Amino acid sequence: MSFAIPSYFVWLIFILPYVGALVTASLRKLGRLGDYASVAFAFLSALFAFTMLIPLLTGQTLSVTDVPPLTSSVPWISGLGLTMGVLADPYTAVLTNVVAWVSFLIIFYSLEYMRGDGGHNRFFFFMALFIGSMQLIILSDNLLSLFIGWEMVGLCSYALIGHYWQDETKDWVGTPGDKALGEDQAYSPSHAGMKAFMMTRIGDVAMLAGILILFYYARTFNYHQLALTAGTWVPQLSGAGLLVPVALLIFGGAVGKSAQFPLHEWLPDAMAGPAPVSALIHAATMVKAGVVLVARVAPIFYFGVVLSTSLGAAAIQPFFMTVAWIGAFTAILAASQALVGFEMKKIMAYSTVSQIGYMMLALGIAGLSTDFAQGLSAALYQLMSHAIFKATLFLTAGALIHAADSKYINDMGGMRDKVKITFAAFLISAASLSGIPPFSGFWSKDAVLAAAWGAGQYALFAVGAVTAGLTAFYSFRMLGMVFLGDRSRRLAEVEGQGHHVHEPSPVMWVPYSILAALTVIIGLAATGGLLIPSLNVDAALQFAASSYLTSFFPTAVLPAPSGAFEIAPAGLTGLFVAIGFGIAALIYLLRRTPPTRFVGQTGFMHGLYVFLYNRWYINAIYYKVFVDAPIAAATWLSETFDFRGLFRIHDAGSAVGVALAGAGNWVDVNIVDGAANGFSAVGQALSRAFRRIQTGILEEYALVFALGVVLMVVFLLLAMWQAGQGVPLP
Repeated sequence: MSFAIPSYFVWLIFILPYVGALVTASLRKLGRLGDYASVAFAFLSALFAFTMLIPLLTGQTLSVTDVPPLTSSVPWISGLGLTMGVLADPYTAVLTNVVAWVSFLIIFYSLEYMRGDGGHNRFFFFMALFIGSMQLIILSDNLLSLFIGWEMVGLCSYALIGHYWQDETKDWVGTPGDKALGEDQAYSPSHAGMKAFMMTRIGDVAMLAGILILFYYARTFNYHQLALTAGTWVPQLSGAGLLVPVALLIFGGAVGKSAQFPLHEWLPDAMAGPAPVSALIHAATMVKAGVVLVARVAPIFYFGVVLSTSLGAAAIQPFFMTVAWIGAFTAILAASQALVGFEMKKIMAYSTVSQIGYMMLALGIAGLSTDFAQGLSAALYQLMSHAIFKATLFLTAGALIHAADSKYINDMGGMRDKVKITFAAFLISAASLSGIPPFSGFWSKDAVLAAAWGAGQYALFAVGAVTAGLTAFYSFRMLGMVFLGDRSRRLAEVEGQGHHVHEPSPVMWVPYSILAALTVIIGLAATGGLLIPSLNVDAALQFAASSYLTSFFPTAVLPAPSGAFEIAPAGLTGLFVAIGFGIAALIYLLRRTPPTRFVGQTGFMHGLYVFLYNRWYINAIYYKVFVDAPIAAATWLSETFDFRGLFRIHDAGSAVGVALAGAGNWVDVNIVDGAANGFSAVGQALSRAFRRIQTGILEEYALVFALGVVLMVVFLLLAMWQAGQGVPLP
């Protein structure tokens, strides 16, 4: 049975948040009315998104009914023959609903969190714009409109990370005074926003280059057209030696936007923004954009090679191997940094970088195995699960930081009895993040690692399993330091000043309670799926992935979705999780031994601790190479080339110019002016001489006239006489 929805339902999913942003801006002078408008439009967008999910929940097939003028594809750039359209398939339906509903709960939470903030209208404008742009990325049927949404997301992240642009010290991320290799490790909100903008632009430039090269050979940006014409452009790219490089260039955009190594350092510092911004960027929108991008292009490259050419899968496997290993390395890199952090949101940021690494690992595994749909569905499973439990963690973090009036977990402690709802939500999401059954995080992480195990990529599996153990440790370390033990000195001081720790408003705790409940519900459904096939979430997502792949490549032969539970990889991963949890429980939950016993003040463990605390020194090295070195070079050029070189040449030229000007002035004064003055003097003398005969006395003029007449008569008589004597006239 088919379930049809009007095409404009899909378009409205991303159009409505944009409208909400415009309405919010137009109502800026009417108090908080604009804030409520952005929330209302986000909710409407989520309702339209849910219509796409209904078929997947009811076992039906999703189809779109064209309703002009907003059909599933409309004319766009006629000169290039380009159209713009939207995708409507089960895989896209899950993606758009995850973003829509998690974003709605976050922006609803913001109504209370941002109360009293002077920039609330600007905040809600960019939040709505953010949601619409992310939905455009998900729903676009071509790379060009995806790129437009991509850049809009980057703009919104810059504005929201730097929301507290006044750069007060309390809003900085990092601890002022902390240094690594002599580099400051604390940054103002405006600095953090610019850092995010610049680092993601590096990936965006690579992505744009890849897209344009692909367009040059394929003459289209449309996914379906790329799949249909793969037999033409894939051999051309391969013949030019560009097949894997173009795929990697496009992947560069994902590396930047999803904060994967080596462009991962912007994300921990993005915590300078308000807590809802952290939740939106880290859970539902920006960092997931890279995963969506790879999920769009990876099948086109893989099946374009396998089904449309004789090259074989080996021709494109270097791309998938790179994606998988970057994801795996990023996962363990960021998880290790989270082990020693004390800023609550920053620990969660490291966690996000790590968990996105799992998604990239799954997408890379897809092209390295015989079941592409399994890797694709595992990435979707992890994306969905992570969006829910990480949004929960960030929203609870906002409440806890407000309650304790500090962003540091070592400034908290003993808060469990005073914020019971928040504690329960935090515990559920931390357990899910750690991969503890029966929560959703266990099943989604198992899906990723089972795909690696099934593909025979045991090294990748091992990295993922070890990372799972590290995740369990830092998750329960954080929980123990915040909620258990005695109150910190800082918390006691805050309470002594009359700032009592208590639950936030229901407007704040209801959203993260709903998200925590969803984590439990999805986990229980997946657990029930072991006995009841209709509840098998993994199988349903594999079906969604298969449907998505066959919409591009109808001839692709894909294994039937099984959702089978693999005991071996789950058991090995569970062992690492148990070890990580056990150590955290010993130190931070049961308080049997102090952490200083393991770290000490000297030795290998202390050195390792400092190494991890300083972010593997990667951030510091980046500043030395990409910030300090250019500034030093510019300073040297300014002081040496400019001041000692160009400026001296300028001064010498100026002196020569002054000398030449002096010589010219002498010539001008003594020769040119002399000649001119001489001619002037002669003229003046003649003028004075002639002026003397101009007396103005009539009698004198008459006398002169008479003398003239006499002279003329004399001259004539003389002439006549000479003529008479035969003398020739002169």
